[in-house]
Amino acid sequence: MKEDIVPAMNETISQPIPGAIAEGDLVLVWFDDERTYMIDVARGKRVSIHCGKPLSVDDWIGQPFGKKILCEHGFCYLLKPTMEDLMMKASRESGIIYPKDAALLIMKAGIHSGSKVMEIGTGSGSLTMALAQAVAPNGHVFSYDRREDLPKNAYKNIQRAGLSNFVTFCQRQAMESFSEKDFDAVTLDIPQPWEEVTVVKQVLKPGGRLVSLNPTFNQIEKMAEALREQGFILVEARELLEREILARAGKTRPVQRMIGHTEFMLFAVRPADETTDYRPQTTDPQDQSSTSRSMEDIT
Repeated sequence: MKEDIVPAMNETISQPIPGAIAEGDLVLVWFDDERTYMIDVARGKRVSIHCGKPLSVDDWIGQPFGKKILCEHGFCYLLKPTMEDLMMKASRESGIIYPKDAALLIMKAGIHSGSKVMEIGTGSGSLTMALAQAVAPNGHVFSYDRREDLPKNAYKNIQRAGLSNFVTFCQRQAMESFSEKDFDAVTLDIPQPWEEVTVVKQVLKPGGRLVSLNPTFNQIEKMAEALREQGFILVEARELLEREILARAGKTRPVQRMIGHTEFMLFAVRPADETTDYRPQTTDPQDQSSTSRSMEDIT
């Protein structure tokens, strides 16, 4: 059988092999650790990414992810972007939450497929993307921001990541009530999160998790105090530092530069409103009565 130029296609196949690069996909073009580019795949598109002559994106369609391609100044690889890539390559109109912090947040808050999550402080949408991926396909993220411009940029990032079905963006001013309720988890990335504790408690499920992200000790201190005053439990703060290691034969060492402080994360749990003293019954009442009579007989 005559083979087509593109290995993943031939004359008898009308569709690409499953998993091959297709129009509408995102591709991470990797030259080296310092040079990576996120490209939207579209027919007729040519891209100039510091590799000499512009590359034709048409040549990528039908190729498998991981394909090595030649260019004027060497070669590069066509990779499938991970959530880390999507977050770090997001269009920014504000600071972002780093992947390392988002990963710990999602684990500690128990966020999973089917979770209903509130995000206060949309920003550029980097955390929104991670939350949306975590709750998909059966959950949803409601992202609130007081500014009108930031959610528009965040929506573009979410749409590019293919996660727009799992996110609803809302404009809201501080301390306004919410129409939605019964959230499994709430995240806050705003300058004065303590102002929102009372209203957030009303829409967070009993046993639900709250996470506040703040860059300073003073903010974390004040937020922790506000949470305890509102009866939240398991209040704890974390900071996650990440350091890359250069793994090379005979000269493995840490990199000389690293991203240091990014966020302090404050975690807390909303308890049920009504608390009663509960002492579990460890023996059957009939057994207890029998035991009492037996003791009386002995004495």
